[in-house]
Amino acid sequence: MDDRRSPQFTVRRMAEELHPAEHWYRCISSWLPSWCPTSLSQLKDAEDKMLKAVKTQFSRQDVPISNGNYVWTIAFNAKGYPSLPPQPQSKPQPHPSSPQPSLQRCPRPPLVLLHGFGGGVGLWAQNLDSLCGSGAVYALDLLGFGRSSRPLFSVDPKGAEEQFIGALEEWRDRVGLEEMILLGHNLGGYLAAAYTLKHPHRVKHLILVEPWGFPARPESMDQEKSIPVWIRAMGVVMSPFNLLATLRLAGPLGPMLVQTIRSDFKQKYSSVFDDNTVSDYIYHLNAQTPSGEAAFKNMTVPYGWAKRPMLDRIVHIRPDIPISIIYGSRSSIDSDSGYTLQKTRLDVDIMVIRGGGHYVFADQPDDFNQNILHILARMDGVKDERRERRMRGGREG
Repeated sequence: MDDRRSPQFTVRRMAEELHPAEHWYRCISSWLPSWCPTSLSQLKDAEDKMLKAVKTQFSRQDVPISNGNYVWTIAFNAKGYPSLPPQPQSKPQPHPSSPQPSLQRCPRPPLVLLHGFGGGVGLWAQNLDSLCGSGAVYALDLLGFGRSSRPLFSVDPKGAEEQFIGALEEWRDRVGLEEMILLGHNLGGYLAAAYTLKHPHRVKHLILVEPWGFPARPESMDQEKSIPVWIRAMGVVMSPFNLLATLRLAGPLGPMLVQTIRSDFKQKYSSVFDDNTVSDYIYHLNAQTPSGEAAFKNMTVPYGWAKRPMLDRIVHIRPDIPISIIYGSRSSIDSDSGYTLQKTRLDVDIMVIRGGGHYVFADQPDDFNQNILHILARMDGVKDERRERRMRGGREG
């Protein structure tokens, strides 16, 4: 009997036609371990090396959410908030150096950090000690990234966004936070804004750091034509693959590829590491099975524009939620979106950090930390005369 006429072949063919993303996802999952020199254990070790730069005691664990998924979380100075929820014994236990937090009255909601595309909690290594000095801080790996679960995401951009937001809301509920100060970088900024739109009563202050996905794709093709032909050609060649496919296709050459292409990261963290700690961490973050990366690809149109631009939507965030936006002076991210938003809302502060690029929190960590601490101080009741003058001027105008 011809194998192509067998029921098994028919079912398999139907599955591949109806669920091509899932079929590709499973193929990649089974192929990667034998080709790429990475594993979850190696990612853990790479993260541990990054977090050795952090001197403050902290706890860390997987926070379980629905469908068997989990969100990798590290928590600092969490007194007054519920402990991280209990987890199965098979999961890693909290960091042994961290005491169990007890409940007491808290002066302000905790700061929750959301990394950007391809990132993880370890990239905040130069910020955590400073930021947790004034209160509780949680940093987590977004669903589909880092050490969090890597599920199959919807191919629909709205559906993928809702999966990210749903995971964050489940995480908040599981950890037991009533409110939070939500800070997001890059993709994390986009998702922080989307979360605030859907759950405004859970966000006390929204902080956007070099946020991705705000402006709409230009209707005029003039800007598209200005993109070099070789870049457009590369986009066509790589379109069937996820954005970091080259890293995985490089196999054993992947770590060296990161060291070469992103050598700038070594300089960004040179005050705490003098070796390949950062590039190794970035490699192991992104050489794993693509998940959040695939979701991000489905949320974009060519050259990185968002299919669902946030600038058109963020104006609907509840007006009593303050918004702070931080840009680096050397970044290629369009800051016009922030100033456009500021024209529609009085309670929007924009800070530009001199000498900072897109990874402003790593380029200029001291200035970045001071700006965030300034925002947190305002929430603790410290007067901000510059902000009050702008607010008065807006009302008088």
